[in-house]
Amino acid sequence: MTGACAVRAATCADAARVVEIYNHYVLATAISFEEVAVTATEMAARMDAVAQFSLPWLLAERDGQLLGYAYASRWRERHAYRFSVETTVYLAPGNHGQGVGTALYAQLFDMLRDAGHHAAMGVIALPNAPSIALHEKFGMRKVAHFREVGHKFGRWHDVGNWQVVW
Repeated sequence: MTGACAVRAATCADAARVVEIYNHYVLATAISFEEVAVTATEMAARMDAVAQFSLPWLLAERDGQLLGYAYASRWRERHAYRFSVETTVYLAPGNHGQGVGTALYAQLFDMLRDAGHHAAMGVIALPNAPSIALHEKFGMRKVAHFREVGHKFGRWHDVGNWQVVW
C-alpha cells in the first residue's frame, strides 16, 4: 500500500468503474448471488436509486485507482423501516486487509448516524471471514443465519445477517 486512500461520494459517472469491481464478484465468487455481469447502465440506475432515498454511496481511491466502494440502501420498503438500512461494501481484488473497507465503512457509518438512521444490517454470503471481521469491527453482531438460501456454481450457500443499532 502506498499511502492512505481518499473516500468520496460516488456519482453515476463512476458506474463503469464500479462494475469492474462488482462483476468480479458476480462472475468469479459466491459473495454476490447475481449470476450475470451487470452493465454500467444498470449500475448507474442502481446508484441513482440509492441517491433517490438520500443514502450515501462512497468510493475509495488512491492515485486515481478505484480500490472499493460502499453504500447504504433501504432495508425494507414499509414506512416503519425508514430508519433502518442495509450496508454493502466491495473491494477491488488485491485490496483486502489494507484498511480500504475500514475507511469506507467509517465514513459510511458516520454519515448514516448523522442522518438519523437507527439500525444497519449487513448481509454476508458465507463463509466470508474478511467481511465478517469488517462488519464486527463496526459493532455489528450476527443476528441470523439462513442455511442454503442461495444456489450458485452448483452449490448451496448460506447467508448471515449482521446488525448494529445506534
